[in-house]
Amino acid sequence: MSTHLRHASERMEAAGLEAVHTGASDEIRDRLGLHLDTIDGTTVSIVANDPSPLFNRAVGLGLNEPATEDSIERICAAYREHDVERFYLGVHPEARPDGIEQLLENAGLKPARGWMKFERGPNPAPAAESDLRVQEIGEEHVDDFGRIAASAYGMTPDAAALVRGLVGRSGFHLYMTFDGDTPAGTGAVIIDGDHAWFEWAATDPAFRQRGSQRALLERRIEDALAAGCTRLLTCTGEPVPGDPQHSYHNIEWAGFEPQFVRENWVPK
Repeated sequence: MSTHLRHASERMEAAGLEAVHTGASDEIRDRLGLHLDTIDGTTVSIVANDPSPLFNRAVGLGLNEPATEDSIERICAAYREHDVERFYLGVHPEARPDGIEQLLENAGLKPARGWMKFERGPNPAPAAESDLRVQEIGEEHVDDFGRIAASAYGMTPDAAALVRGLVGRSGFHLYMTFDGDTPAGTGAVIIDGDHAWFEWAATDPAFRQRGSQRALLERRIEDALAAGCTRLLTCTGEPVPGDPQHSYHNIEWAGFEPQFVRENWVPK
């Protein structure tokens, strides 16, 4: 993966975070304690009333400009200000300056499980084996989408409403699998020029082992290619002992190749 694509992966991840904030209604923003900031080139997402680091995370440190002790402290202070005890501060392999790890340790942070970034080219999607139906959705199913995703990612039920503002947003496409008319799984893709970013993959526990995620990957790849995308990007947690890593295996099945681990630093 070129430096351009490495940075594109972080940029599109940040875009997904920003869209959740800018698409939220005032009522949802107040209820969940949403705050979005950019600190020295780092996108800082805060959802104060939800404990999940899915949204309490910062992306882009040291890429747009070198990180400093001051910038790292300001990011940490933003989370402390809103009483967020656990957050992820993402650190790309090319984050500057050299020795950034010492700056992070000095700020009271430690490394946690990183996220593997993947990329695939414009080759056709493999055919998934599933008895579930895949459909791109709109407002009529967005609450079910949010419910399934919030449960899968350890978010509060209130946080399910965060996806509502993504419906109809330029470049954003939400998909679900169904068993008849019953919602089973979720997935989304963001299309930006010739790049596509895959996220929001989740399955209702009652429908696991029925090929939901592979069916959603197949459909999203097909649609991204039809839209002219030549570089498809996504991520999931890096492999660790004792974790079956179903998402990791599904992503590789779909033709994505591991590229690099983006470290996540958390408060000690």
